[in-house]
Amino acid sequence: MPRKTLEIHQKIEYLSILDENANLDKKLEPEIPAETLKTMYRYMLMGRRTDERMLKMQRQGRLGTFPQSAGHEAISMGSIVNINRDDWHVPAYRELAGMLYRGWPIENIILFWNGFEEGTRPPEGVNDLPVCVPIASQLPHAAGIGMAMNIRGDKKVVLTYFGDGAASEGDCHEALNFASVFKAPVVFICLNNQYAISVPLTRQMNCETVAQRAIAYGIPGIRVDGNDVLAVYAATKEAVARARAGEGPTLIEGLTYRVTPHTTADDPKRYRSDAECDEWMKKEPLIRFSKYLQAKGVLTAKQLDEIEAEVDAKVKAAVEKAEAMSKSDELMNPFNIIDYVYADIPQYLQEQRDELDAYVKRENNRKGKKSTRTETGALS
Repeated sequence: MPRKTLEIHQKIEYLSILDENANLDKKLEPEIPAETLKTMYRYMLMGRRTDERMLKMQRQGRLGTFPQSAGHEAISMGSIVNINRDDWHVPAYRELAGMLYRGWPIENIILFWNGFEEGTRPPEGVNDLPVCVPIASQLPHAAGIGMAMNIRGDKKVVLTYFGDGAASEGDCHEALNFASVFKAPVVFICLNNQYAISVPLTRQMNCETVAQRAIAYGIPGIRVDGNDVLAVYAATKEAVARARAGEGPTLIEGLTYRVTPHTTADDPKRYRSDAECDEWMKKEPLIRFSKYLQAKGVLTAKQLDEIEAEVDAKVKAAVEKAEAMSKSDELMNPFNIIDYVYADIPQYLQEQRDELDAYVKRENNRKGKKSTRTETGALS
């Protein structure tokens, strides 16, 4: 039998609308209302300033180890504004700007990275899942939500995010495959910051782009300039429209750079050069977007300064609130370790809870306390 050639007609596009020097391709410029543009900038800035403040807190010993999101704001905000509150948002851990836009309080984010699981409680009125630290494990969840919505006849969409390192995980490929086969309304967004901790992209995969993997799954794929919020917006808008129309998933790869360490426990100087980082800093998203907004007449320099002051005050107030909350009886209750996580406590954990209860009573009795207050877990 002679060999036959299978004709697979599909190409991967690269989309850039606003380049690193804020030069605009007006033919590709999406129509975005002025108020939406202001909102996008405000939350991008809020994400950046929150991230910077959290880094200072971590270095001062006031916060645990956490992954920074600086430099990823355009991917997060350019995509998230395309979905509704009752659509689903399934983040990884660098989508801070988008989470704040969805209503996550800054203080909750701070509490979570200080070890309080209460900080992962999604805001009322939005269909959000908590931050997911185990790499790529959120992607099957997103595919499953999309498949379930198809079964129920819901015309909603799922946005889910992952890094280039996660693109090498089996969970990623399984989620893409299931979503493709069952036409799940999921938009998969890869934050390709070119390093899986210390492993560069060239050592992770032998193909040129993450987006081209969409071809193997029979779904649309596109690479965009991940520091160009307009390009991310345009690509996501198309993908969301496809998903809502029942046409299945899309894979969007946002090419960006992690201008910070992988986490606050990482030292990127051991595996990449300062020159490389400096070059990418020139391409970062906030500066070019602010130039665009001024050139378009959406915001003046004075208004940008006012937004900066408002954001700074909001972040400062949230830090104070978070640190006060972390000392409260409610959050210091040791029983929350079990009670908050489980609706129905397994027997082996119930036994441990009973042992903890007995310990609290003994300690309070030893200190002469008339009330053990085991329901609040107070040990004074």
